[in-house]
Amino acid sequence: MSEEKNLPQQEPSVSELLQIRRDKLRELQDAGQDPFHTTRFLVDAHSQEIKDGFDTLEGQCKSVAGRLMSKRGMGKAMFCDLQDGQGRIQIYVRIDELGEEAFAQFKKVDIGDIVGVEGEVFRTKRGEISVKAHSVMLLSKSLRPLPEKFHGLTDRETRYRQRYVDLIMNPEVRRTFVVRSKFIKHVRDFLDGRDFMEVETPVLNTISGGATARPFITHHNTLDIDMYMRIATELPLKRLVVGGMERVYEIGRIFRNEGMDPKHNPEFTTVELYQAYANFNDMMDLFEELLSSAAEKILGTYQVEWQGERIDLTPGWPRLAMYEAVKQYTGLDFMAVSGDAEAVALAASIGVKLPEGKEPTWGNALYECFDQRVEEKLIQPTFITMHPVDVSPLAKRSPKDPRLTERFELFICHSEMGNAFSELNDPIDQRARFQKEVEARAKGDDEAGMMDEDYITALEYGLPPTGGLGIGIDRCVMMLTNSDSIRDVILFPTMKPLD
Repeated sequence: MSEEKNLPQQEPSVSELLQIRRDKLRELQDAGQDPFHTTRFLVDAHSQEIKDGFDTLEGQCKSVAGRLMSKRGMGKAMFCDLQDGQGRIQIYVRIDELGEEAFAQFKKVDIGDIVGVEGEVFRTKRGEISVKAHSVMLLSKSLRPLPEKFHGLTDRETRYRQRYVDLIMNPEVRRTFVVRSKFIKHVRDFLDGRDFMEVETPVLNTISGGATARPFITHHNTLDIDMYMRIATELPLKRLVVGGMERVYEIGRIFRNEGMDPKHNPEFTTVELYQAYANFNDMMDLFEELLSSAAEKILGTYQVEWQGERIDLTPGWPRLAMYEAVKQYTGLDFMAVSGDAEAVALAASIGVKLPEGKEPTWGNALYECFDQRVEEKLIQPTFITMHPVDVSPLAKRSPKDPRLTERFELFICHSEMGNAFSELNDPIDQRARFQKEVEARAKGDDEAGMMDEDYITALEYGLPPTGGLGIGIDRCVMMLTNSDSIRDVILFPTMKPLD
């Protein structure tokens, strides 16, 4: 018998824990105390407000509510941690304050339950700001136990699939999405303050256009037509500029039927903006000011850590033409050659091959040299300008070299953060470039664009000289929060269904 007494007690299984909690709920329901019947609890203070305003609030009775995260002590007094939308605060529960019956009921409350507490704000002998409970109300029963060591989970997929648990257990995750919200607000405030107007354009379109990407296709039953979820907001927004809305922007979801990796999710968020009578240089100035001011306002500094690198966002970022960047980092001088065959041979001299299906042109050779050999070397903020026409179907040609366009992409830590043009407003040139996209699609390139006759019609009415800019919200938030994966900054990232 003595040996049996010394045997270690076996921890209850998950199924047993679930049953215990359901039994507790049934007991409450049988006693007429079903917590799920509660519809309201008056909250007049939050954890951080109490801590920040302690000198004023000390001795006052306040009502707080949140999730019970810990319980310490099982005698006539208990200390608990309550987590609300601002953080955590300690709750002190005593039998002589609650009364025997209420205290006994409170002892049955589980970690993870949501409770409302009315009590006096005070500081413990150890100096911790707390609330001394006068009453405690169970507001919602947690029928599933919280993970004991959620921080220790190495399986990121579990965190992404159960973001609600991730947010409960990991304060830094909550901070990431606070930063995201602040960044989006900053973008709106920044653009609204410069007389841009926020608009909304269709998510479902009869034509896929505005970018080079594979779309998601759905079917409209009433019209009996296939429709495409938008891969960009560009073409509808420029139609509005034709219509006289000189400064417009849209923050919204974009959908691309492409692969998933740390920088890509099938649905993501962008802000696209268009300004009449401006060009890509104006867009560079605007982008630099927007992003650097966001870091200063949200983080309080221009210096950020991302992907193991220290990034300096102090304004004054370098601007390099793509051919200059290729020459600087590889030694190849594309401006010294003119023929397509020469350019392709020049790229091949450093092992750069054009992807299958790409035309062997001077512009494609230049772009692939940059994409395959230079982009990964760009750590500090750098504007790469003057992209080839071959990869820029919507950008205005450079007056100095018709092979190039007035386009830029911003790179930080070898990641593209945004893309901008002096917008192509020549309808004849635009039709010819659309036709090339149509021909590429006919050859099997399902990422190529389509002919948009209505957009051509809009351009024929006259689009003023216009600067356009698209910014990846998710990647900017990745940088501001030092996140390695786009899934870390999207609340509910796309996941493969579990079997």
